[in-house]
Amino acid sequence: MNAQQIKVLGVTVLVILAVVVYNAAYVVDETEQVVITQFGRITGEPITEPGLNFKVPFIQKTNYFAKNLLEWDGSPGQVPTRDKTYIWVDTFARWRITDPLTYFQTVRDEFSAQKRLDDIIDPATRNLISSYPLAEIVRNTDRPMDTFEAFGIDTEEQLEEERPRRVRYDVNLGRQEITRRIVEQASEKLEEFGIELVDVKIKRINYIDSVRRSVYDRMIAERNQIAEKFRAEGRGEASNIRGEKEKDLQVIKSEAYKTAQTTKGKADAEAAGIYATAYGTDPEFYAFLKTMDLYSQALEKDSTLILSTDSDLMQFMKGVAE
Repeated sequence: MNAQQIKVLGVTVLVILAVVVYNAAYVVDETEQVVITQFGRITGEPITEPGLNFKVPFIQKTNYFAKNLLEWDGSPGQVPTRDKTYIWVDTFARWRITDPLTYFQTVRDEFSAQKRLDDIIDPATRNLISSYPLAEIVRNTDRPMDTFEAFGIDTEEQLEEERPRRVRYDVNLGRQEITRRIVEQASEKLEEFGIELVDVKIKRINYIDSVRRSVYDRMIAERNQIAEKFRAEGRGEASNIRGEKEKDLQVIKSEAYKTAQTTKGKADAEAAGIYATAYGTDPEFYAFLKTMDLYSQALEKDSTLILSTDSDLMQFMKGVAE
């Protein structure tokens, strides 16, 4: 064997060793755990610690599984509550693989695990939600919502008036306790798959379309009722203001009329006094003026008046010719 052949053989051996080492070595990081199988059968304990490890090349196979938290997002579904209210419920969960050997033997991959979670968490959610009234699912406590926003009002006085009219709901468990019971009920069934259910949360709750429309109509009616109450109070206040205005106006008119009549009476009295003084100085002149006034009122154009010579009305006409 010459040197060239030895060199080729050496290179070949190195390549084979590199391929064997590459196939035998595998790395596990902090978020992974590995199950080793040989011809489809599990060999040894699962590798859960991070680091460099080795297996029998070409014969044994590494099966990686996540060690961190995994997501599950449920499909929204229609669920009736105990008080016969139909609602749409959308949930999500977090889970992890705690026993990779059992997990590999039962579900093998994450897709199958998600299907198992669907089959277990959805029924548990429906079972718990249908066992309690809507108030238990929506709220955590029965604490009254004593806020302006909750009543749709603006002042403290209106809040005190509205508070007794609000419906108080009895909440014994609450939403948080119900979700905890969902986790407890589902976890018992998931243990046999090597899965730990960490938490389940209700992402969204909504009425179905028909119920939602009736709720909106009721909300609109309540707001219209509140608006009508405010309008009625405004009309009443406007009537009070107009009444006060009319009252003040009548008082002002009365005072003005009183003042005018008093002033007029004083003026008439002064005028009468002046006339009396003037007429008392010359009674004949007074009689003459009064007679002239009577002539101007009694005699008009084309009027005919027949008087006797001894009439009082003729006394000032007797001497006209003279």
